[in-house]
Amino acid sequence: MKILIIEDELEIAQSIKNYFKTNGIQCEMAENYDLALNKIDSYDYDCILLDLMLPDGDGFDILRELKRKNKTDGVIVISAKETLETRLEGFNLGADDFLTKPFHLSELLVRMQALIRRKNFKGNNSITFNEIVIDILSKSVAVNNTKLDLTKKELDLLLFLIGNENKVLSKSAIAEHLSGDMADMLDNHDFIYAHIKNLKKKLSQAGSSDYIKTIYGLGYKWENE
Repeated sequence: MKILIIEDELEIAQSIKNYFKTNGIQCEMAENYDLALNKIDSYDYDCILLDLMLPDGDGFDILRELKRKNKTDGVIVISAKETLETRLEGFNLGADDFLTKPFHLSELLVRMQALIRRKNFKGNNSITFNEIVIDILSKSVAVNNTKLDLTKKELDLLLFLIGNENKVLSKSAIAEHLSGDMADMLDNHDFIYAHIKNLKKKLSQAGSSDYIKTIYGLGYKWENE
């Protein structure tokens, strides 16, 4: 999962990032309106945690920009403003959930995971694709009841491919999903080939069909045979 935290209170943003990191979740931060818009324009996120009160702009305007650009990133508003009008405006502008400060990080994590499951996997904690079974909560994968030993990157890659079944994913899109804005600093995307190769090998050795197709010159696609 790739998360963007839009929050000008750096202590809060860093505490969220540190907590999520211990749960294997990659986070990026934007402490102001302009940086947030730049990141939203450049990357796609599984979920955006959005503070409404920013030093150089309004969180509602970010929701309007997401709507105008037809972005599908999930959004949880995190705000000290707890009024019915604020909540209604947020939901009307496309927010998926609303959490009032102060909040428990464990509740934020659960809400975010539920949002991503609703958006990507119809709310399921377990994903079954023919002989492959993925338990999202325990982060385990089995093929024909044989458990696979996948790295975090390989699991993220598998979920990203299955969640975009029959869509061609470019190497740059996969790189951004696995590495976030660090992908821009990489000289090439050869590491994507290595992750694809290792994932295909582990699935094949466990008896899985070959669902990962190479679309030459474009990228990769998860396709049911």
